[in-house]
Parts: sequence; structure tokens; C-alpha cells
Amino acid sequence: MSEKIFDTHEYVKDLLAAGFTEAQAEAIRRKQAELIDTHLATKRDLRELENRLLLKLGGCIGIVALLMKVLS
Repeated sequence: MSEKIFDTHEYVKDLLAAGFTEAQAEAIRRKQAELIDTHLATKRDLRELENRLLLKLGGCIGIVALLMKVLS
């Protein structure tokens, strides 16, 4: 994912303001950024998935139409 969906600098600033040490804030930031990068889909990811599914669905419809023609 190349889209920026998480402002890590602001996140660290908020954690520091809440009383976390810099080491704690950085450790939390690293783990949170890793989780976001590996487990969240962007709108672009979803569009690409939709396009792949539409292509597969189109292929399936074509196969069913061909089978119906052959079997009738």
C-alpha cells in the first residue's frame, strides 16, 4: 500500500502528550503502522479486487453460456 492512511508523526506526538515515553511511543507507532500496512485495504486495493472478480465472473458466465449452448 502506497497511500498514506496513518500519520505516524501525529500519533507519536499524541502518545507523548498522553504521558508515554519516547521509547514507548515509538514502539507503539511501529506496531500500529505494521498492523495497518498488513491488515487494512485501501480504496485502491478494493477497486483492484473488484476488477479481478468482475473478470473472473465474466469468464464464468461465458463458460455457462457455452455449456448451455452445447447441451441444448
